[in-house]
Amino acid sequence: MGNKGVLKQQIQTNVRTIISVVAMVVLAAFVAASVQVQHAHAATANTLKVSPVRSDIELKPGESKTIKMVVTNLTGAQIDVKPLANDFVSGDERGTPALILDADKYAGSHSLKRFMAPLANFSIPAKKTQVVEVTFNAPRDAKPGGYFGAVRFAPTTPDSGGQVNLSASVASIVLATVPGNVTQNLTLTNFDLQQDGANKTYFTTPDNIQASFRFHNDGDVHLSPFGKVSVKNGSKVVYEADFNQKVPREMVLPDSNRRWDVPLKNIGTFGKYEVHATFTYGTKNQTIEQTRSFWVIPQLYIILALVALVIVLILIGLLIWFIVRKSKNRKPGTSTGRGR
Repeated sequence: MGNKGVLKQQIQTNVRTIISVVAMVVLAAFVAASVQVQHAHAATANTLKVSPVRSDIELKPGESKTIKMVVTNLTGAQIDVKPLANDFVSGDERGTPALILDADKYAGSHSLKRFMAPLANFSIPAKKTQVVEVTFNAPRDAKPGGYFGAVRFAPTTPDSGGQVNLSASVASIVLATVPGNVTQNLTLTNFDLQQDGANKTYFTTPDNIQASFRFHNDGDVHLSPFGKVSVKNGSKVVYEADFNQKVPREMVLPDSNRRWDVPLKNIGTFGKYEVHATFTYGTKNQTIEQTRSFWVIPQLYIILALVALVIVLILIGLLIWFIVRKSKNRKPGTSTGRGR
């Protein structure tokens, strides 16, 4: 019985060892496969590069204008490329464009795709670049205002009949303005003071405080508000920040909203602060100015203030009780006036 027990124990140990080895081999194979998939995806996603990523042009009615775009092949093999024209609209309030990918569809009133001349397919040798001339033709009856679109460059697969690899495409955005009598009207719809995404007027700590600005463009052309945001504690300016000053400036598209967040720094642990924002936009340098104030009050101060308030209320209650009791205990007929 003893020998049988030892043999059984050895068999169980060997089985567990084999299972562990098999599990480790399977895990290693899975990790290796995952790494290969990631490398393959990265290689697919990073096949092309385009510059510039954005172009701003003015197109007079009846005028043609050509933009040079440089497309770079990042791989070690030749790539066949198909240019694609797309309109886009505002995708969200953070400036992300939503491309209209359907080849037969256009943006409503701000379509730049209608102005773009057709482009032929081309090939780029390994590690080389190709200059592509993109021409835009404004009709003679083009209405004044803003027009926007994107030129995408997508690798094609010759073995699959020239199928386009949209996941590896790159895009260059073009913002065009047809000059004339246009409406330029930008409204600051929201000016919020936030901490960790929540709107507040007082904060218990000075950490992660930001000013959030939301603009609405109900004009005919894209507009770029820019300016300064300053923070005062009393009469002292404790912080200043530039707003949308980088070139090219970020835009608010017509009939859309755009939101920016500005972190507020150098805020102390206690006190009242005032945030002053000044923005300029449009060809006539129209301005928007607004001010918001907030308090920073540490939680300990709030607790001490509540305790002090409770103590004051208790003292007032005791005083009232003492006065009422004294008046009740006063003997009848007692008078403080003069004698009989």
